[in-house]
Amino acid sequence: MASAMLAPGDAIGILGGGQLGRMIALAAARLGFRCHVYAPEPESPAFDVAARHTVAAYDNELALRQFAASVACVTFEFENVPAATLETLAARAPVRPGAKALSICQDRVLEKRLARELGARTADFATVDSLAELKLRIGQIGAPAILKTRRFGYDGKGQAVLRRQEDAERAWDSVKGASSIIESFVPFEREISVVAARALDGAVKTFAVTENEHREQILRRSVAPAAIHPSTAREALAIAARLGAALDYVGVFAVEFFVGAEGGSEMLYVNEIAPRVHNSGHWTLDGADTSQFEQHVRAIAGLPLGSTAMRGMGVEMVNLIGADVLRWPDILAEPGAQLHLYGKGEARPGRKMGHVTRILRD
Repeated sequence: MASAMLAPGDAIGILGGGQLGRMIALAAARLGFRCHVYAPEPESPAFDVAARHTVAAYDNELALRQFAASVACVTFEFENVPAATLETLAARAPVRPGAKALSICQDRVLEKRLARELGARTADFATVDSLAELKLRIGQIGAPAILKTRRFGYDGKGQAVLRRQEDAERAWDSVKGASSIIESFVPFEREISVVAARALDGAVKTFAVTENEHREQILRRSVAPAAIHPSTAREALAIAARLGAALDYVGVFAVEFFVGAEGGSEMLYVNEIAPRVHNSGHWTLDGADTSQFEQHVRAIAGLPLGSTAMRGMGVEMVNLIGADVLRWPDILAEPGAQLHLYGKGEARPGRKMGHVTRILRD
């Protein structure tokens, strides 16, 4: 492990220049690392806080080679990294997490199969590659159901609800004929997530289970700890640890769950695995001894993982979406509120502009 450990002053490469990359770079700087951010968008928020940045496409092999030569290891802030990009970089620098984790988490079918192999529940599901197959699967899965592209979907993108057989053509048109997955609806009481970190030596640390509230398929509010039975929380943490080991994961990841009820007991269903730092873990910036971003840097740098103990009795995180960010002066005037702005320009509807955390002290 010693040879894999980074030293202060080493450079970390980050693929993607959004707010997650920005917060990873800020955490890395605190530990004495320099960051080189690679993204195709010239106005990327992470560029503002990085020691160096490259504006280039993810298929620009020359730029990727130069990027890899400038860093001690590479990580990424979003899961839709092209496989060819990762292959080019991995031949020249350690990539953490690795290709195995990314390839499974990029595919909703593969991640659900893995969850079931490890003994976790998921919604009923089936692959769909044509309109005719979709019509067949609706009959097998039942309606209502949801159609999702197997790859490249987030915040509700690449999804369509099927409330009856007659919705098949509209749904298939909405995913533009992409290879997809149909999932049964899971009757649930709440959505939760586990944010976990796995180190190079296999050590795992998890943060408190978080309860999430979505509006228009975008995360609006997260609260930790989740209002679930302690045994349900332990099961969620255990599932996350098993998934991290099966993926040979290095870094921070999140597992999203639905919590349903059956016979008076809470039942967990794995929804998705996010191979990166996660929006529902933003509360850790102010509400935990070690933030998810510092924990990710520690993991990929080969350093000991930090304490995940919560500060206070509970923590709330609220996303500032679109025009919500215009309330920033009022938030700054609020005792105990911690404001985090992402340095983005236009406050468009549905765009995450920042977030605010509040710690419950008693």
